[in-house]
Amino acid sequence: MSIAWLCERMEQWANHPAIVWHDHPYTYHDLLARMQAWKATLNEHDIGPGQVVTIEGDYSPNAVSLLLTLIERSTIVVPLTRSVAAQREEFLTIAEVQVVVSFDDDDDRWHIERRPVPVTNPLTRQLIECGHPGLVLFSSGSTGKSKAALHDFLPLLEKFQVPRHRRVTLTFLLLDHIGGINTLFYTLANGGTVVAVQSRDPDVVCRTIEMHRVQTLPTSPTFLNLLLISEAYRRYDLSSLELITYGTEVMPESTLHRIHDIFPNVQLLQTYGLSELGILRSKSRDSNSLWFKVGGEGFETKIVDGVLWVRAKSAMLGYLNAPSPFDEEGWMNTQDVVEVDGDYIRILGRRSDIINVGGQKVYPAEVESVLLQMPNVKDVAVVGERNPITGQIVTARFNLFEPEDPNEFKRRVRAFCRERLAPYKIPVKITITEDEQHSARFKKMRKPW
Repeated sequence: MSIAWLCERMEQWANHPAIVWHDHPYTYHDLLARMQAWKATLNEHDIGPGQVVTIEGDYSPNAVSLLLTLIERSTIVVPLTRSVAAQREEFLTIAEVQVVVSFDDDDDRWHIERRPVPVTNPLTRQLIECGHPGLVLFSSGSTGKSKAALHDFLPLLEKFQVPRHRRVTLTFLLLDHIGGINTLFYTLANGGTVVAVQSRDPDVVCRTIEMHRVQTLPTSPTFLNLLLISEAYRRYDLSSLELITYGTEVMPESTLHRIHDIFPNVQLLQTYGLSELGILRSKSRDSNSLWFKVGGEGFETKIVDGVLWVRAKSAMLGYLNAPSPFDEEGWMNTQDVVEVDGDYIRILGRRSDIINVGGQKVYPAEVESVLLQMPNVKDVAVVGERNPITGQIVTARFNLFEPEDPNEFKRRVRAFCRERLAPYKIPVKITITEDEQHSARFKKMRKPW
């Protein structure tokens, strides 16, 4: 049994709350009992080893216990959430899904749908022949078509066998995200409590933290900026918070400093991971710093021409719909440009996001960090746009709290930037929008407009 060690631990904590869903706690005993029920259900529906099964849902007791049961049964699991509803059929086709188990968000009831699909992908066939459980995760597709990463679940779970901290943790990152999978199994492997939220609205998140005395908030810089904007942190008692982790995108330095000022007694930790590799262990220089170490057991890192490369024991087997990104020695170019200071690195941005203005490099997160300090600026996204003279120009798209005359606002932006940015970093094109500039996964969208 591939997760026998985890089930044994869960039995030790039988009466401890494992999941809080709809504000109701469910114990580890509840999860184990539901796993037994799922075994009977899977037998009844002839769902066995090697089949490709989608879980459509979030962190409900039935969905989590099904996930554990499917791993134990050596199936290939494809978690999907509402955030990818528009791509659902495409994803089911790419993964060659044979069974869909969908959950009702209100009462956790489920429905099973069979799909007469043969599994032909060589990577999936290879995993099935090994008899190991699998996991398929789709990239956000922010810079193009989504890629399907196929993992052997066993190497991904291996690191959780090392005992660590028991915490009450909010499930901000979705179940179909590598960070969400990491949060779930870290928590269950250490006897902690997973607290599910029905919405990632700042008030809902803060109310949940207060109600259930949440200790750890894993999230994104975009959400932390929304938290600052909403000032929801002022309306609730967040004194239980001990740790805020942030990742998935570059953190604007101004946002980090403001969060640190508001939560001076909370540890702020930058995390790092990719769907293709898993989540690396990390250590920030301090809570107010963007410098951090990455690596840990099972991971190797190196810097080549200013870009981070990673080799991981938990690396995916490959993409189901794209060429492998690994070189012959198993290293992956993450495309993340970094600065180095001894053992610490600082991420400047994705290579694809860098704006080249007449040979000068501009990192969007640096410019956004400055622009977010402007009065009346709610959010901003900086991207490059082609230009026949300089190659590219810097453009900025703003969300404002209150309406402003566009021409007056442009003059104000440029005056603000002249004192804080080099001339080539100052936005040439400035627009105002009412559209949200983050994805359902609370990650900044920098697509050109």
